[in-house]
Amino acid sequence: MGVVTVAGSQVERDVDPPSVVRERLEAFAGEMLGEAMNRPVQMRNGGLYLRGLIEDGSRKSLEPLVSRLGEEADYQSMQQFLADSPWDSALVVRAVAERVAPEIGVEAWVVDDTGFAKDGKDSPGVKRQYSGTFGKVANCQIGVSLHAVGKTGTVPLGWTLYLPEEWCKDTDRQRKAKIPDDVAFKTKYELAAELVERAWRWTIPRAPVLGDHDYGRRGGLRERLHQAGCEYVLAIAPRRKVFEHGTTFDTTTKRGGARKRPRPDREPEPLRELIARLGQGSAQTVSFRDGPDGEPVTSTFIFTRVHLARSGSDTGDPESGTDPTLPPREEWLIAEWPADEERPSGYWLSNLPADTPPERLARLARLRWKIELDYKQLKGELGLDHYEGRSWLGWYHHTALVTAAHGFLTLERLNPFHPRPA
Repeated sequence: MGVVTVAGSQVERDVDPPSVVRERLEAFAGEMLGEAMNRPVQMRNGGLYLRGLIEDGSRKSLEPLVSRLGEEADYQSMQQFLADSPWDSALVVRAVAERVAPEIGVEAWVVDDTGFAKDGKDSPGVKRQYSGTFGKVANCQIGVSLHAVGKTGTVPLGWTLYLPEEWCKDTDRQRKAKIPDDVAFKTKYELAAELVERAWRWTIPRAPVLGDHDYGRRGGLRERLHQAGCEYVLAIAPRRKVFEHGTTFDTTTKRGGARKRPRPDREPEPLRELIARLGQGSAQTVSFRDGPDGEPVTSTFIFTRVHLARSGSDTGDPESGTDPTLPPREEWLIAEWPADEERPSGYWLSNLPADTPPERLARLARLRWKIELDYKQLKGELGLDHYEGRSWLGWYHHTALVTAAHGFLTLERLNPFHPRPA
């Protein structure tokens, strides 16, 4: 036995010679990059970049990465490959997803966003804005991402850079950052929905979409997911108003015509008041496997069916995409209420079927934490946030190649001695 160091992580195991690992990486690079890159220089630089991301080194930005690669890499060629070369990053992400996702026992897809600290004002999308990554307003870029999380690993399914409205109105800044002319302002939830809709067409295991309350409060996102046939379990703020189970909606007028808006037989109430009225006496004790090592977890939850009241006034986001002449859909309202707490610790809405077992609802509600492990490796070991260029295309190229490096390490961890299949 010996100790092998891969991207900063030490694992004790029988160690393959470096030449054998490099052969596996080269085969993997050929498989993942081949569709996107049709020029020999692109394939060569892509393989070198992957190697530079995976090998040890505190900084994974271009200059130190090329320095570690030595005479094999040419800085000018690598810079052009990363910032300007016309290869499609989405094809790389798709190839990695379709190769890795079937291996990890996918249980959910997670939408999220992360901040990339930046100096100056010329990197695409940079501004002083709030980022949950830093827990404050900071000068940064925001990247929206989609990930598949499974029993034995995770894999990114897509990346997109959030472009604030002020950037979309400044053609000079866009031109300097090489942002395509057809890029228009879109909210983070619109970007997330597009990532899900794109990945939904790939040959990968489909799973319910999870997200925090910033995505859960977006009626437009929930409706787009539902219309696309995607199941979801999304966190939601306790102030949102709902109609309790059993509410009926009158869709006709006294003269027999159709109402413009269905009339409920009762008033909506904030969901926290509904849960408080149901009380801890209606909570169920649920056990499921969760946590970093899959250890058993036991907690108490309330599960009830509700109709979400159609109002964008408390979210700034109208329920876009819904038909106002139809009653609101019935959904699951999930509230985790630990027995020793005065109030619930979290709330979620879900369009999973009415006969979904409580254990599955509870596990999905709690599963989003795995995304933090993804970001930890992507940033801490593979340099996701180390790209220093000011090119729109370069950001997408870097994130795609980091995704490929992450995918290779996942397969190595699962099958460290197996050659990659053709």
